[in-house]
Amino acid sequence: MKIAFQEWIQIIRGLLLPLVFINLIQSGQAADPPARKPVILTDRARQLHQQCLVIDGHNDLPWTMREKAASSFKQADIALPQPQFHTDIPRLKQGNVGAQFWSAYVPSETQKERRSAHYTLEQIDLIHRMIKRYPETFEMASTADDIERMHKSGKIASMIGVEGGHSIENSLSLLRIFYGLGVRYMTLTHSDSLDWADSATDTAISDGLSPFGEEVVRTMNQLGMLVDISHVSPATMEDVLRVSTAPVIASHSSARAIADHARNVPDEILVKMKQNGGVIMVNYFSGFVVPESARQMTEMFHIRRELKQKYPDETDYNREYNRWRSNHKMKPGTIHDVVDHIDHIVKVAGVEHVGIGSDFDGVSTLPAQLEDVSTYPLITQALLDRGYSDQQIKLIMGQNLMRVLREAEQVSKQLQQNPH
Repeated sequence: MKIAFQEWIQIIRGLLLPLVFINLIQSGQAADPPARKPVILTDRARQLHQQCLVIDGHNDLPWTMREKAASSFKQADIALPQPQFHTDIPRLKQGNVGAQFWSAYVPSETQKERRSAHYTLEQIDLIHRMIKRYPETFEMASTADDIERMHKSGKIASMIGVEGGHSIENSLSLLRIFYGLGVRYMTLTHSDSLDWADSATDTAISDGLSPFGEEVVRTMNQLGMLVDISHVSPATMEDVLRVSTAPVIASHSSARAIADHARNVPDEILVKMKQNGGVIMVNYFSGFVVPESARQMTEMFHIRRELKQKYPDETDYNREYNRWRSNHKMKPGTIHDVVDHIDHIVKVAGVEHVGIGSDFDGVSTLPAQLEDVSTYPLITQALLDRGYSDQQIKLIMGQNLMRVLREAEQVSKQLQQNPH
């Protein structure tokens, strides 16, 4: 059989092109893979999601209310759609949120004027006012049993997380007062290192925890307040896991092996979190979950510090920072980027040690299909699409965090019965 010259060319191309493509992949020069398809919500996922107790570890609506609505629910009634926010009651119900940790966040800069505790108390008050204003939707929870009871009644169980140890102004008395006001976790630092705990995004002072920092952790264990290692340095994470006798959480962090940003949790800590029994609650912020955007965010932290030193006047700083940001647009990524982090944490630490900590209303850029609190069912669908079982999805959505709460409560009882 004779083969025409052009046919020979096609055969040779068919043999050579795959080899060329393999060589390109190995040399890192291949084109980006095609974008992953949008997640399509099925009836199966919708029904499963309704069976889940969905617990989100971190929502910054209280600070957004302060900044955009003068802390007034008359000005921004969240019983109605509020498209300028990520969060409102109609969308919380669409997302089937069963329990929420509301963040009582105030900026680290408030330390300079010694007003951190004052502003934190105002944020705690705002959360209490929100719950009181919308009693048909929210109820303040103190324990895991409270969450279970409120969820069965159709309400969103609400707890408070203080975001940053600067809020206690080096006072264990304030820490205890915050617990009495409903605070059930504290993030040990925010973006700046404290004199007793190092931040992931600042110069180290104590190489982890100072002796007073260790005392903060022990006091939190005794109270039954979860220790939150989001925002802290790996050395601080190591010290917390050494000192804490209760499981700890990362209320809104992701996997550093997937997106290399200091705010994410390295694999060696994921392994120790498994040993501790804690939970890493995956953050949605594009700058922490999309690999390229994480690199850009790392640069942004350095730029911000440089600009703050160069432009002490806030107006000048904001002008220059906004100019830089306008020239450095962040890639938002998609829901698949977030689920990649869940997959990795499951692989390294186990499915019993991962949860959801969206950071809604605290971030500027979100992945496609995770734009607001109505989108949690799409995570359930994406996990089903990747082969997770119904029970595994229920663990991720909230049961893991419930276990941690119960264990922390048990440790607290034991410590209070046998004080040193």
